[in-house]
Amino acid sequence: MRKNLEVPISPVDGRYKSYTAVLANYLSEAALNRERIYVEIEWLIALCDGLPVSGFDNSREPMVPGLTHLSEEQKDALRNIVAEFDGTSIERLSAIEEVTKHDVKAVEYYIKEELDKLRQNGVLSAQEYDKLFQGVHIFCTSEDVNNLSYALCIKNAVQEVWLPRVEEFLAALEGVALTHIDTPMLAKTHGQPATPVTLGKELAVFAIRLRRQIYKIRDAEYLGKINGATGTFGAHFVSVPTAKWPDFAKFFVEERLKLSYNPLTTQIESHDWQAELYDRVKHVGRILHNLATDFWIYISNEVFIQIPDPKATGSSTMPHKVNPIKFENAEANLEISDALFSKLSETLVTSRMQRDLTDSTTQRNVSVAFGHSLIALGNLTSGIKALKVNDEHLLAELDDNTAVLGEAVQSVMRAASIGGVEGMENPYERLKALTRGNQEITKSSMTKFIEDLELPEPFNTRLLELTPAKYTGLSSEIARQSLQ
Repeated sequence: MRKNLEVPISPVDGRYKSYTAVLANYLSEAALNRERIYVEIEWLIALCDGLPVSGFDNSREPMVPGLTHLSEEQKDALRNIVAEFDGTSIERLSAIEEVTKHDVKAVEYYIKEELDKLRQNGVLSAQEYDKLFQGVHIFCTSEDVNNLSYALCIKNAVQEVWLPRVEEFLAALEGVALTHIDTPMLAKTHGQPATPVTLGKELAVFAIRLRRQIYKIRDAEYLGKINGATGTFGAHFVSVPTAKWPDFAKFFVEERLKLSYNPLTTQIESHDWQAELYDRVKHVGRILHNLATDFWIYISNEVFIQIPDPKATGSSTMPHKVNPIKFENAEANLEISDALFSKLSETLVTSRMQRDLTDSTTQRNVSVAFGHSLIALGNLTSGIKALKVNDEHLLAELDDNTAVLGEAVQSVMRAASIGGVEGMENPYERLKALTRGNQEITKSSMTKFIEDLELPEPFNTRLLELTPAKYTGLSSEIARQSLQ
């Protein structure tokens, strides 16, 4: 018999915990419960404050007759329930849920216990305590609390963790692109030698693709609702029919929680904003996946040389190897992350009639999707920082592929013919006959072909001075301008 191993079963919080541990403060079950408590507390405070008439009007009345305005000391004490939420709090909340078998109801009872402590400490009078006790979770269905809590969790995780990691990688990528903005490189279209580019220009393509998606994610909406069991404010209206509940809900979601208000829902907020966000994050993942596979090929083709870690092992049997494991790891984790984000965006937008609970368990996997994305980003960032460009190989490869000048020569012949120069017939076909499948094409044979054309100046000199390393067009200029 083997001993039981009480360890994480997922690589997200096991092997790769160093990449993902920060998410615990935003997307863990404990973080979700902390946000639930925050939403409940802020709702209670807002009910006591009332709805501003214009701006922040201190003369406003509480939303429920009988509630009274709270002092700043009392508000601070209530908010301190959130600030002091810790390991002991997590254990207590878990114990309550063992009894209730309902996570949000457990939160309600936890807050009521904390209110009793404030009563015992003299922060609340017995009468204030009684009224606030009844006010906890009033007019709220579980989904009112959950949708707002998830929105806060995800918003903070994206803005405080995921976006900074993407931007860190983007900065590293742009740094390499700018350093090698003028470094000529043989292009490969369909895996075959093609019109040369600069390495910096090729990396800038990825950088600009990422930038576009990052801008969209920065502007993402995080929607929330707090309108009751089926989105009608039914309990609100029958209890206090004179209150402006839709206005108050909008004020609470937008001003107190800093989310975007969704005024028309079933019992659940429809999760469309989540689908939109995950599709964009997935799009970033596909761009990064494309980059990871390209870098893998560049390393294989000796465009990049990996800087070895002297203490690391590349192969268990072949000591010479430095494997591109950072890019392979990133590639695999991006595939898992993108698959999860795809499933999240597909399933979260469907709910039977006014409510079902499929989204409850589905949303608990948001952390896993972001976790695999963070693992990939960490590997990509460290991976490109451990590379150096093989300039000698790049130049040698360009020198060995004079045939790529065939495009330039036939294009000049076409332009010369349009300008009235004779003897430029069938330029493409003539260059095809000279270069296609001809591995022996050299600078001298290309020079002879050009000289035999007897092109007028400046065509003749321009072509004779052209080499594959110089045939990069406006690569540097357009890349530099794009990266500004």
